[in-house]
Amino acid sequence: MCLGNICRSPTAEGVFRHLVASRGLEHRIEADSCGTAEWHIGKAPDARSVAAARRRGYSLEPLRARQLCWEDFYSFDYILAMDESNLDNVRREAPLDYAGHFGLFLDFAAEVAEREVPDPYYGAGDGFVRVLELVEAASEGLLATMLQHD
Repeated sequence: MCLGNICRSPTAEGVFRHLVASRGLEHRIEADSCGTAEWHIGKAPDARSVAAARRRGYSLEPLRARQLCWEDFYSFDYILAMDESNLDNVRREAPLDYAGHFGLFLDFAAEVAEREVPDPYYGAGDGFVRVLELVEAASEGLLATMLQHD
């Protein structure tokens, strides 16, 4: 989850779904992304995210931005944010009885020093490549964790 759901979080959704499908687990694991703000609801991912992902074999084209909703807390076991600010937003919205896992997406990337996925929106094009690198590492770790607890 990120702020607008057009850069980081749809990239994570696309990469994670690709990983899950490559392991034949799409019937067992569902993934979705959303934002904590409503600015981009219904919009496609940022063209720079789409292009960077396409170069690595991921498809983000079908994805559309949406905002976190109450049902998400009852549909998903993991609600992961790209940075502390968005994680704080999620915690404020969460129902008291949410029994799943809150955290940062990069908590699942053991080999990565960063704790937050940087927002590439206002930066140079190489920021989108860095987001992909971080998301790939975290996706592998998240899937391994999920399979261990299954």
